[in-house]
Amino acid sequence: MSGKIKKQKTKIEQFSDLLETLSNTEDKKKFLWKESYQNAIDDRENANILLVDLIKVSINNSTNHLQFGNLMSKYIERMSKANDQILKLAEILSKEMQEQQISDDEIFDKIIK
Repeated sequence: MSGKIKKQKTKIEQFSDLLETLSNTEDKKKFLWKESYQNAIDDRENANILLVDLIKVSINNSTNHLQFGNLMSKYIERMSKANDQILKLAEILSKEMQEQQISDDEIFDKIIK
């Protein structure tokens, strides 16, 4: 298993562990939050892979840069939207955990690391 895939899997497992600490939260919510998190992580990684490929063919090649510049911008936007989704999930979980007395530091440690 490649390092990036292993790291991604670890992030998702840590997020799942975090969700399991929410004893008063419905399983349906936990499932949807996990799916949302996993989709955001996947979107960010896929956009990054495609962006890196285009950067490689565009370095020192102004024709390719002109041809693919807009597409590279869209991949960056996709990664930014995925980051926004992750931050929104962190906010939602923070509110949920405040109700259950779990600190923000614990939340962000488990999501970000």
